[in-house]
Amino acid sequence: MSVHRNWANLGGYFLMAKSQKIRIRLKAYDHKALDQSASKIVETAKRTGAQVSGPIPLPTEKNIYTILRSPHINKDSREQFEMRTHKRLVDILEPTGKTVDALMRLDLPAGVDIEIKL
Repeated sequence: MSVHRNWANLGGYFLMAKSQKIRIRLKAYDHKALDQSASKIVETAKRTGAQVSGPIPLPTEKNIYTILRSPHINKDSREQFEMRTHKRLVDILEPTGKTVDALMRLDLPAGVDIEIKL
């Protein structure tokens, strides 16, 4: 049986082509939740027999917002707020069917954005 494009469903498990890799990119405002999610993903992938590269910390994105403190006057008096978006990258090399199945069932904390590329 040939593998169509990325996956073929065989008896409840997924069969991946050997040259495939799964790239998981995680984003969150809270770095503790992000590191917890990354460690769960790495632990699950290693437990199912896949090779894992990461988690690799990517540069933190800082959005700075400047507003006036006073509603009417004092243009020179301003206040700044910032939002930091922390990012991690996890590569799963040579994933097995059990790896994909276990990752689909994984329960991760709220507030973590997950982007998966094959």
